Amino acid sequence: MSDQTNSPISPAVPGATPAAAAVQPTSSAPPIQFDDFGKVDLRVGTVLKAEPHPNADKLLVLQVDLGGGQTRQILAGIRAYYQPEQLIGRQIIVVANLAPRAMRGLESQGMLLAASNGDRSQVIFVTPERPIETGAKVS
Repeated sequence: MSDQTNSPISPAVPGATPAAAAVQPTSSAPPIQFDDFGKVDLRVGTVLKAEPHPNADKLLVLQVDLGGGQTRQILAGIRAYYQPEQLIGRQIIVVANLAPRAMRGLESQGMLLAASNGDRSQVIFVTPERPIETGAKVS
C-alpha cells in the first residue's frame, strides 16, 4: 500500500490528483493561455546609465543595452529602493516588446521585472543567476 501523505508531490486538496493540484490558482490575476505568454519577449539587458526622473519622485530613468546595438530608455518606479549608481552594469530582465508609454513627460520603451513583498517595503530585480550575453532571450 502506498502512502501518498508523505509524498513531496501529494496534492494539497484531499482526493485531488497531483495534476489538479498543480493548476490551483496562486494569484488573483486571471489565467492566460500559453500562446499569450509566448508573445512576451523577455531579454537580458545591461544598465548603462541611471538617473532620477526630473519630474517624478518615484521614478528612475534607465538606459539599458539590449544587445544588437539596441539601447532602450526604461522608466521604473524603483527610486526609493535603489540609488542610480548601484544600477550601472547590472543585468536585468526586460520586457522588450512592450509598447512604449509616456510617463511624466518621458517615454518608457520597455519594462524591467522586479519582485516585491506585500507591503512593498522591499523591491528586488529579477536577474540572471550569473552573467550572460546582453540581449539573451529569457524563456
